[in-house]
Amino acid sequence: MATKSSPTVYSVVAQTLGRYLVLPSTSGSPAPLLVGFHGYGESAERHLEALQGIPGVEHWRVASVQGLHRFYQTRTGRVVASWMTSQDREQMVQDNLAYVTNVVTELRATGAPDTPLVYAGFSQGVAMAYRAALSTKHTCQGLLALAGDIPPELHSTPAPRWPPMLLGHGLADQWYTQDKWRKDWNVLKSQGIRFDTVQFDGGHEWHPEFLGAAGRFLDRIREKQVGTRATKSQVDGGYA
Repeated sequence: MATKSSPTVYSVVAQTLGRYLVLPSTSGSPAPLLVGFHGYGESAERHLEALQGIPGVEHWRVASVQGLHRFYQTRTGRVVASWMTSQDREQMVQDNLAYVTNVVTELRATGAPDTPLVYAGFSQGVAMAYRAALSTKHTCQGLLALAGDIPPELHSTPAPRWPPMLLGHGLADQWYTQDKWRKDWNVLKSQGIRFDTVQFDGGHEWHPEFLGAAGRFLDRIREKQVGTRATKSQVDGGYA
């Protein structure tokens, strides 16, 4: 019997179109920027809706980025997306980083270029938030991570490169389990990285307890911006 030959796998560069949604700030002053990444099988619209549940987020310019890999949700027929699969993982990571870099570059070009930047991720989007914070050229001042773990390639990232973080975990989460949560906690603690945590009585979800903590986290970052701007005005006016 003839032996079946194995196919040769080739890769080719293909151009695709990404999309993101932007909700302007209701504040008249230059607004800080919050950039979010949705979970598997969700859309930019769904993620933007979730981010709007954060108290005080109306003072931020909010962007929700959609994953490049779209598909129809079987149950509803809605267009949803994912960030990547295990196939060609390393290349997909690089493609996503280039995509996110382009998105934030556009956002900075059309808004205030030097206001605080915070990344937020839910579920599969948490890995994107970590990668955006640590592996792109846009320095951020904060990171919100809910129900998702730290990508393994970032575990050894030096402490000075990590921004202030808020990590959220539902005690009944069957995907981001207690073991995964504890592993992330140990990775960060072992390197002396500063972070805040919220563990709530819930599952794989945007829980009110996390939303409240996220609002306070963003308020602290925005207050620093306001204080810095006030100090600069005094210096420019000759008062310091």
